[in-house]
Amino acid sequence: MKILNYIYTGLLLATVSCSDDYFDVNSSETAPTTTSLEPQYRIQGAIENTTGTAQYRGMREVLGIVQYGSQNVANYYSETWSSFLTTGSYFLWQNSYVYALPNTADLIVLGREYNSPNYSAVGKILRAYIFGMTTDQYGDIVTDKTYDGESSMNLTPKFVTQKEAYQTIFTLLDEAIDELNQTSEIDLNKEGGDVLYEGDNDLWIKFAYALKARYMNHLSKKSSGDLAYNSQEIVDLCQKAFASNAENALVQFTGGEAENTNQPFSADGYGSSRIDFFSEFFVDLLKNPLQLSTPMEDPRLKIIVPEAVNGGYYGVRTGAGVDTDSDSYDNYSIGNGGFYTSPDSPTYMFTFSEVKFIEAEAKFRAGDRAGAYTALKLGVEADLKKLNVNALDMNSYLTALDTEVGTTNISLSHIMVQKYIANMLNPETWVDMRRMDYSDSVYPGLQRPENVNIDIFPNENDWIQAMMYEYNEEDRNYENMPNNNPALRLTTPVWWNTSE
Repeated sequence: MKILNYIYTGLLLATVSCSDDYFDVNSSETAPTTTSLEPQYRIQGAIENTTGTAQYRGMREVLGIVQYGSQNVANYYSETWSSFLTTGSYFLWQNSYVYALPNTADLIVLGREYNSPNYSAVGKILRAYIFGMTTDQYGDIVTDKTYDGESSMNLTPKFVTQKEAYQTIFTLLDEAIDELNQTSEIDLNKEGGDVLYEGDNDLWIKFAYALKARYMNHLSKKSSGDLAYNSQEIVDLCQKAFASNAENALVQFTGGEAENTNQPFSADGYGSSRIDFFSEFFVDLLKNPLQLSTPMEDPRLKIIVPEAVNGGYYGVRTGAGVDTDSDSYDNYSIGNGGFYTSPDSPTYMFTFSEVKFIEAEAKFRAGDRAGAYTALKLGVEADLKKLNVNALDMNSYLTALDTEVGTTNISLSHIMVQKYIANMLNPETWVDMRRMDYSDSVYPGLQRPENVNIDIFPNENDWIQAMMYEYNEEDRNYENMPNNNPALRLTTPVWWNTSE
């Protein structure tokens, strides 16, 4: 992987503005506002926008939902699903459609124009990635008849159903795999712009297969129709995807004086205010993830979570904040400074461990317990190695996994808990939690945040299911967008989360 000074890039489209000043002032000279430059000068912007604007924003407001992090104040809107969150002031939509997707559209067009289908392929993979993340958070989205790199911007595009969005995602990935096997006149990394895989077509192909496995695995509640869950197809895709941590899709930050060279969720990054502390649920889970009668601490705990000033590792109850009249911040583990939240921490798009957890789930659902356990153990081992856990601790943990879980005792909970830990700060976790119906049988100890908005979520088993469409889309395109009433939007499961 290439280490880079991370610069957010963006295509600023007329009449559409982003409310986040950070993304307005840090454009890159490698990201022009037209398709006038050759594709080798545009690929870096397309990659960086996918993680730097879309994925970052896609994770920021769901930190409290998936309970990786907690705020220092009670009743924070994104943790309790109230006030600001119900107004449509959540900006993944803008960051996807204003910044990230236009760059992918240009890259696809430029690949065709310069007889370089490999560039079109990368554009399609990134486009599928953004569409997937966006539809998973909203449901129905826009996939066409908007900016396409050739036509003028359409500010009132039609929405498509989530099922149609998924069909588009699979088509884009299939086309990308085919185009990556073709010859291009311009090498993907000619100007050093491929900051993900340095021009390695084979790794881009593996990334595409991994993404296809991820999105097919989302269909676990679909038992009929043309997009029915197919465990064997998912397993086959996983076999074509990443085979080691060396193939992980990630962008590495360097840390430095410039804000945008720092991991957004670090103390010096733009997102520092979004994760004041690690959550009570996450920290407690790491203290006994195998759910043993005699707790066995996960060796990743002290690598991911900083020690509290007053000693020990303690998280803050999501939604509760810290009452400084009777308590102290120093009693809790701050959210900045661990493996994922230091200035030079990477942003992971997809990892080998996730591939193995997807494979484990698919085999488990097919009744192949031995195969499921083999994949689970490989996924856990890969994540321990990713975090540089020492050999002694790693071997002890894997031995306990063999002894206490193994082929005999493996459950969906074992798979999902390990995937939850390994996918720290990836919005994919919210997909999993909804697919598992926020079950505390799957995620031991999971409970709703304190101070949940009971006007919309009155019952103990009521959990947030989707995000509000942004107010600017509602103002501009209200005739085409779905019903945006908070009582409906926030509580209605998306298509893949309904039985069929």
